[in-house]
Amino acid sequence: MNNTVVARQRCPSCGKSTMITDEHSGELFCGTCGFVISEKLEDTGAEWRSFSRDEGDRSRVGAGTSLTMHDMGLSTIIDPANKDSTGKPLSATMKSSIERLRTWDSRTQAHASSDRNLRQALNELDKLKDKLALTDAVIEKAAYIYRKAMEKKLVRGRSIHGLMAACLYAACRSTETPRTLDDVANGINIRRKDVARCYRLIFRELELKMPVADPVKGVSRIASTAGLSEKVKRRAVDILNMAKKIGMVAGKDPMGIAAAALYLACISNDEAKSQKEISVAAGVTEVTIRNRCAGLREMLKKEKL
Repeated sequence: MNNTVVARQRCPSCGKSTMITDEHSGELFCGTCGFVISEKLEDTGAEWRSFSRDEGDRSRVGAGTSLTMHDMGLSTIIDPANKDSTGKPLSATMKSSIERLRTWDSRTQAHASSDRNLRQALNELDKLKDKLALTDAVIEKAAYIYRKAMEKKLVRGRSIHGLMAACLYAACRSTETPRTLDDVANGINIRRKDVARCYRLIFRELELKMPVADPVKGVSRIASTAGLSEKVKRRAVDILNMAKKIGMVAGKDPMGIAAAALYLACISNDEAKSQKEISVAAGVTEVTIRNRCAGLREMLKKEKL
């Protein structure tokens, strides 16, 4: 454990000046009585280790690189504040020159058509992140898939919105995030058919391996939208786990079978919810719920026997 003795400050408890900083826990405490002065101190040391022989080269750095930025976050910009290095405002002549330099600097960062395409696509992806409440991991995965599609030249002649939506849906499937094709299509405001066509293309050309969708992950979302109780959610999860054991879930729409399990859980717990309300919350039809309920009822009858 690395401790640093701080001699200037006195302990408010015992009055001694033997203050110690613990670099691992981020605490400042008294070395005599153990009184903790403050917690979660900022680390002012180097952020990166230096693997060269020059130990003085370990300097603090900026933000890390990210696939969600068209330039990976490695470019620089001219400061928008019209002040010089000493903090004094620029003259009128110099201000107009700096404005012109800013304009050309922003233009030259994406001079190729592929760079402009990527910048527009990633801007749309950033908007979808907020609309669909997605995590950074999903967005990074979607940006990675889109860059792979650009390498395969799948973007040429196709809609940027459609291909970006397809990459985002593929990222949701890959990370097992419960977002349907309709959710993504509505979020980017294009037809579901266009997103599905682009998704089939990238799935085939990029040879993506997608895990089987787990209907249990959609239970909480449907239940919260329909206003169902925690008891119903637990019962629905139990029903789906039984269905997974016997292989009934394979090949079925995960949202449809999750909605059917919730409907049967409502019946068993005497909660008055119609098939219409649950179908609207799940984004499936009432016919789908009835068809899935038939199979789940047969399974529950056999379990009781």
